[in-house]
Amino acid sequence: MALFVVPRYLGDKDNDLEDHSQVLLRQLQERIRARQQQKQQQQQDDHMPAESGPDNEMPDLDLEKKAKQESRKRKQTEESPLIGGHRKRKKKLCTEGGEGMEEKDGDPSLRRSKTSGEESKTPQGRTDGGEGSEIKLDSHLENDSSAGERKDGLESRANESHGEEEETLKSPEDPKETPPPPNTIVIGDWGLKAAQKKKKVEPLLPRWLAEPKLVQRRIKENVVPLQDVPVIHPKLRKKLQANGIESLFPVQAEVIPAILESGFLAGRGGYQPSDICVSAPTGSGKTLAFVIPVVQALLDRVVCRVRALAVLPTKELAQQVNKVFNIYTDGTGLKVVQLTGQKSFAKEQESLAEETLTGFRSLADIVVATPGRLVDHLQQSPQFSLKELRFLIIDEADRMIDNMHQDWLRQVVAAAHSAVEEGFGTPQLFRRAEQGPLTAARAGCPHVPLQKLLFSATLTRNPEKLQPLGLYRPRLFTPISLEEKATETTKKYALPEGLSQYYVPCSLRWKPLFLLHFLLRLKFSRVLCFTNSRDTSHRLFLLLRAFGGVNVAEFSSRLNPRQRKLTLKEFEQGKIQLLISTDATARGIDIGGVKCVISYDAPQFIRTYIHRVGRTARAGKAGLAFTMVLKQQERKFLKMLREAGLPELEQQLVKNTSLQPLLPQYEEALADLQKIMKEERAEKRS
Repeated sequence: MALFVVPRYLGDKDNDLEDHSQVLLRQLQERIRARQQQKQQQQQDDHMPAESGPDNEMPDLDLEKKAKQESRKRKQTEESPLIGGHRKRKKKLCTEGGEGMEEKDGDPSLRRSKTSGEESKTPQGRTDGGEGSEIKLDSHLENDSSAGERKDGLESRANESHGEEEETLKSPEDPKETPPPPNTIVIGDWGLKAAQKKKKVEPLLPRWLAEPKLVQRRIKENVVPLQDVPVIHPKLRKKLQANGIESLFPVQAEVIPAILESGFLAGRGGYQPSDICVSAPTGSGKTLAFVIPVVQALLDRVVCRVRALAVLPTKELAQQVNKVFNIYTDGTGLKVVQLTGQKSFAKEQESLAEETLTGFRSLADIVVATPGRLVDHLQQSPQFSLKELRFLIIDEADRMIDNMHQDWLRQVVAAAHSAVEEGFGTPQLFRRAEQGPLTAARAGCPHVPLQKLLFSATLTRNPEKLQPLGLYRPRLFTPISLEEKATETTKKYALPEGLSQYYVPCSLRWKPLFLLHFLLRLKFSRVLCFTNSRDTSHRLFLLLRAFGGVNVAEFSSRLNPRQRKLTLKEFEQGKIQLLISTDATARGIDIGGVKCVISYDAPQFIRTYIHRVGRTARAGKAGLAFTMVLKQQERKFLKMLREAGLPELEQQLVKNTSLQPLLPQYEEALADLQKIMKEERAEKRS
């Protein structure tokens, strides 16, 4: 932004800038001549000796003081880009004999007196020679006519003796942010911009966000044997070993004891337990980190009531979590119910509770649900009660926060704090109170706390977004590597350790050929390919199927739940080489055996990228991730990764000679694609 300077002259009030500058130049020249004559006269009156040496050196304090003043004035004028650019400053050195050196109009003539002492080299405006020696600040300005002929409009308007304020219009093309001249009134945001460049304002985070509990990121080197975690119940330890788990990942070894130490009714010392937040890479074992402690806390329950509720953003992820809960509740008497819309609403109501002579009797201890279906049951199923809810699990918490417009969380909290509903014959043994400190009144009756457990690979650190969750004294667990621990820094996002990342520059027309090159030439298997839209996913599926040579399938909302479940199963079994999907599968779903992830469309957000590449290199294994980037997207994409603190991606180039053999068959596949798309549009119209 240009700087505007308001001139405020104490002397001449002429409005014509050009005439006024000429007057100022003449006045300045006259003062310089008068000052020179005065100093020469003073030297003659003092009768200084012609020769000076070490024995007769007497510093002139008055001249030194005046020289310092002249030096300060000169520095002030040099700081101005206008004055310093249009003045010609010359130096005149007067020796002890009154002779000096003068330089005028490009014709220099040097006259120096012969002295026995050495010439002193001093800063501007200081004297260190013999008696009467000084450096005169003589600025030879151009004459009045040449000053008036300048057409650039940047005249020098300086008046050192009166301390006049200078203002000019700063060119926006100047790449250097030079400060304004002294005694200048600045109208604009130059000072604000300069301050912002000097220091970046860091957000003031709550202590639990600024000082999280650090967990080792490397999985293979930091696994913890089961016997080293004695808090796990022997029944669950046997189930873990039966499923081939002999050790826990670092996140599991830290989070499971933290949840179990809260007890069932209250935390340590009778206090309400803290809410738990876990931000860990995909594939680090977050699901088991909340399944084990929740099941263990409910092992000794007598009356069946809904005491644990897990809310997940997608049906596929809810099915996966429901499956894990069923594995570890088998044989314990605990019942798990899934509310995702796969069954009819009436059947889901029947699975929640049954009607008896005295009212309804709950049939569920743990409920796994999606937000929309959960809200439907809270509003339309009177037999669905959350008044004894103990654990509220929010998986993929960042996405659930974004979907808070469904208002599901407020309704869950309201249902958990509601009074005893009519219809349940047994009175409520334990009351529920609002979150707060432990007091004598609260200690008189046992309370059932509501503890929130948040899990995500990209948990936000923005307190404003976390505020609607109503967390109580939360504790944050986040991974850190040995390098980060040595430098005492933590990254905002964490990626699996065994992941190798690349980006592939390509053009829009030849993107399918690049994908075929990876599948046919490089022999990639079990590849998960992501697109940004359902239509793109479908067209790419039809094109590759028409090309042939690749066992390909699509996974999107075009398929019903049964078809999607069958497709995932065939992909895990290795029957499908390439699975083309939208970002529906990028959230938390553990698809076994994914060796490579290809982003056919570059992700627009960093969290989308984190969840995409997290489908491979899970549980400490190795994996590859490729992102196809158009030329116009490359700069923005790399900047997004750099600002997120992720390591720099390696460029993977594909030669044209590698694509040429595929071109004829590719052209035929494009022609077939056009015919298929026309047929599908005709079917929709009919």
